[in-house]
Amino acid sequence: MSSAWNASRVTSDGAAWLASAGTYPRSTLALWEERPDAPVVLPCGSVFDVVSAPVMFGRRMLDRLWDDGPGSGPVAEYRGRMLLFAAPGTAQRLPALLEWEEWGAHARGARQGCRTDAVPPLLCHGTGDAVTVPAPAGSVSRSRWLVAPDTRQPWLPGPEVLLWAAVRAARSAVRISIFPPADQGAKVYDVSRRR
Repeated sequence: MSSAWNASRVTSDGAAWLASAGTYPRSTLALWEERPDAPVVLPCGSVFDVVSAPVMFGRRMLDRLWDDGPGSGPVAEYRGRMLLFAAPGTAQRLPALLEWEEWGAHARGARQGCRTDAVPPLLCHGTGDAVTVPAPAGSVSRSRWLVAPDTRQPWLPGPEVLLWAAVRAARSAVRISIFPPADQGAKVYDVSRRR
């Protein structure tokens, strides 16, 4: 894993950015001042969208973003899901891009055994949705920041960048072999001792 994304504590500017997504930002900041270990539910769509992936696939996406790409915006882990914070509008556009790549539910149901069967569903949260974000003060066992927001205007990847990361993560997870699978019932003879 890349050492570039070790920042796990939210700065005061990062907390202000997160709180700005809510209807009452000052109340959210006051809550965090009183209880810095309290996760909060924040609406998506105006300040950020969130793409949620199963934690292992999300980690592969994050590796691709940091090792081969532009990096990521804020990233949290919450209850077995990786929450990748994205530019507003990503939740609306990314499903269409995934469908185009034959990753959508419609395409998956239409062709069993296609190359994307191993790709888990990515949940896109945008306008009208809300997500629970981890507390700014660090980690609880099932909720923590992997890349914490540290500015009032963090860079947020758009749908094309996240599609790129998902494609690279899926390719790294799939092992392709030119050899057919071994026949488990076949007899094996040691021919190395021939005379």
